[in-house]
Amino acid sequence: MLVAAAVCPCPPLLVPEVAAGAAPELDAVRTACSDALAVLAAARPDRLVVVGPAEQSARGAHPEGARGSFRGFGVDLSVRLGRGDDTASPRELPPSLAVGAWLLERTGWSDAPIEGLGVGEPLTPERCLEAGREIAGAAGRVALLVMGDASACRTLKAPGYLDERAAPFDAEVARALGAADVAALKALDPEPASELKASGRAPWQVLAGAAEDAGLTGVLLYEDAPYGVGYIVATWS
Repeated sequence: MLVAAAVCPCPPLLVPEVAAGAAPELDAVRTACSDALAVLAAARPDRLVVVGPAEQSARGAHPEGARGSFRGFGVDLSVRLGRGDDTASPRELPPSLAVGAWLLERTGWSDAPIEGLGVGEPLTPERCLEAGREIAGAAGRVALLVMGDASACRTLKAPGYLDERAAPFDAEVARALGAADVAALKALDPEPASELKASGRAPWQVLAGAAEDAGLTGVLLYEDAPYGVGYIVATWS
C-alpha cells in the first residue's frame, strides 16, 4: 500500500558540485526537496522506491546498494542507493536515480530499505500505471520518491527552445501534482510531453498507478523554471 510520495526534479545541477558557481540559484528547490523527503520519513514506510527517467541501458530495477556517479557531468562524485554493498549491481544508476540517491544521502535517509526503478520515455501510460500498481500492491507500507522534470521549453535559452505550450503544460502538471489528482496524471498525453521534453511524464504516471486507491492528499512545495526547465516539488501523504 502506498502511504506517501515525494515528487522532485532530477537535474544534476541540484548537486552543488555539478552546478559549481551557479549552485546558490537552486537553493530554494533543494530546500523544497529536503522538506519533501521529510514527509516520506514521517510516513515510516517499510520500503522506499525511487522512480525516475532512464535511457534504455538503465531501465528496470536497481537494487539497494547500486552505485551512481556524476563523472559524466565533470565531477568526481559517486552516490549509493541506500545501504547495500558495492556488488549489489553491475549497472550504474541513471542520472535521475543518482540525483535521488544524492538527495537521500543529503538528508541522511536511513528509515527503510530502498530500491530504484528506471522508466523510459516511450513507456505507455498503461504500462506506467501497471508498474505503479505492482509497487503499491507489494506487502507492507510503500513510499515513492518520484524524480522527473517538467518541460524544457519555457524560454528562448531553454534546452528545447521556447514553446508556447510549455507554460500551460507545466501549470497543469503542477496543479495535478499539488492536488494529488490521479485522474489528471493518468490523462497526460505522452506525445506533447515528449515534444516538450518533460522527462517526468512516465514517472508521474507510475505514481498515479500506485496511488489509485491510496486516498492521499497533495501539497505543492515548489514550482518554477530556472534555466527554462520546469521544476516541481510536491508531496502526497
